[in-house]
Amino acid sequence: MKGAVLHGPRDVRFDEREAPKIEKPTDAVIRISATCVCGSDLWPYRGIQPVAQPTAMGHEYCGIVEEMGSAVKSVRPGQFVIGSFFASDNTCPNCTFGYPSSCEHREFVGTAQAPILRVPLADGTLVATPGLPSEDLIPSLLAVSDVMGTGWFAADAANVKPGATVVVVGDGAVGLLGILSAKQMGAERIIAMSRHEKRQKIAREFGATDIVTERGEEGVERIRELTKGIGADSVLECVGTQESMLQAINSVRKGGAVSYVGVPHGVELDGEMLFYAHVHLHGGPAPVRRFLPELIRRVWDGKINPGKVFDLTLPLDQVAEGYRAMDERRAIKALLLP
Repeated sequence: MKGAVLHGPRDVRFDEREAPKIEKPTDAVIRISATCVCGSDLWPYRGIQPVAQPTAMGHEYCGIVEEMGSAVKSVRPGQFVIGSFFASDNTCPNCTFGYPSSCEHREFVGTAQAPILRVPLADGTLVATPGLPSEDLIPSLLAVSDVMGTGWFAADAANVKPGATVVVVGDGAVGLLGILSAKQMGAERIIAMSRHEKRQKIAREFGATDIVTERGEEGVERIRELTKGIGADSVLECVGTQESMLQAINSVRKGGAVSYVGVPHGVELDGEMLFYAHVHLHGGPAPVRRFLPELIRRVWDGKINPGKVFDLTLPLDQVAEGYRAMDERRAIKALLLP
């Protein structure tokens, strides 16, 4: 089969790859219905996160079970399933505590930009939908596999409560879905930090009440103005840079909470600054598997439509254009159809 392979900075090719097969009794093989390019894929694509050899890409996926190992009991061939970017057994202590992305036996699922995918630890990783979805639901179900689950974790980790004032730093797909998540959790005021008109429009559709275009210290000052000098109850940091992290910490009220779900690059925090900030910090790789059943239900019941973040749809063999469009910020998120 052919799939996406990153050969070096800005060099993604649709290359021949070995077709996946069952390797362990706990595996499942699924035929991909849809996959996509993630904002975190851009770190290696831009060369900021080096790759030492040609590397298969893709960690967001949904599709139909074709084959399963002898130990798999929770899914069966023909079912439409969604899984997380970390395969997890869903039984170890870390999974039991709600952090399957830190499963003691986790495996990264990183070859999904292809027609077929092997999913390890299938019983603990895959969740089946109530039935076969209509085509219009597939983008939103795909979003649940990462960006919606990550946005939901961002809101959850920032302790978003009904009536809260929330700031979202970052207007990529995760930031936009953090807005949607905060709205679903009952936030009364949601301030989106964005400089891009198209993204601002989606932010408003998802529940943003205010837009702030300033960044850095000016952005913090604007948040202080909007909150009468107090700061927000919750801030969702969805980028992963030094500037975005400091902006988030400095925008929250004393005793408030900051979540960080953007993969950090070059972020360093001063201990004394944190000591006097009186801020709760919580984040990391989103435990998407924890939220899959609830988020699938909300999509299935028509309560949320996270698939709106896909503003470019391409055939899978044009995956390189998907990367280029996102790298150049011509697209928020590229949907790939085999």
